[in-house]
Amino acid sequence: MAPQTVLLLAFLVFASSQAFASDPSPLQDFCVADNTSQVLVNGFVCKNPAIVKPEDFFFEGLDKAGNTSIKIGSSVNLVNVNKIAGLNTLGISIARLDFAPYGGLNPPHTHPRATEILTVVEGTLYVGFVTSSPNNTLFAKVLNKGDVFVFPEGLIHFQFNIGPVPAFAIAGLSSQNPGLITIANAVFGSNPPISDDVLAKAFQLDKKTVDWLQAQLSATN
Repeated sequence: MAPQTVLLLAFLVFASSQAFASDPSPLQDFCVADNTSQVLVNGFVCKNPAIVKPEDFFFEGLDKAGNTSIKIGSSVNLVNVNKIAGLNTLGISIARLDFAPYGGLNPPHTHPRATEILTVVEGTLYVGFVTSSPNNTLFAKVLNKGDVFVFPEGLIHFQFNIGPVPAFAIAGLSSQNPGLITIANAVFGSNPPISDDVLAKAFQLDKKTVDWLQAQLSATN
């Protein structure tokens, strides 16, 4: 796909995400993050506007595919306030997601501070999210090129390539810092580890299986 098309899609994702941004509204035109400040605030301290540069609002490389040769077969390039300082207080970020053929997976995860809107650029993805208890209802759909799907803030969701070719998507998120909790990594790969007694009872597994899962997941964190 031409770089111009990728950039157009990125712009559309940004524009649509602004409609449901979850971060507080800014009180000035911009507040470029000052990453050198030692002051701790909810977000980042503003850089002096007199020294703000165009590069503070710029990122390049979203047209390049990520490495999907890892076990789960996916790559996510999240462009948040840590990569574009000018996103500070603007309540938005963007990501490129790449998937290996036949099984590339962005595993079940949540963004505790953001709703996500995803557009498939190439390929076919099976995606879905699960509602909160007590219903735990799965809303899932097969998406093809040009299709869009929304994942509500804080809910567990996933994307899975069911097609024979590499897939990639662009996602907009309604926070400058959406956060990420990958469920398997958090539960079985925490540091220090959660007691295997707790996990064995919670998941109705024997301790040997829990220990094996913890060994697998702790190595990926």
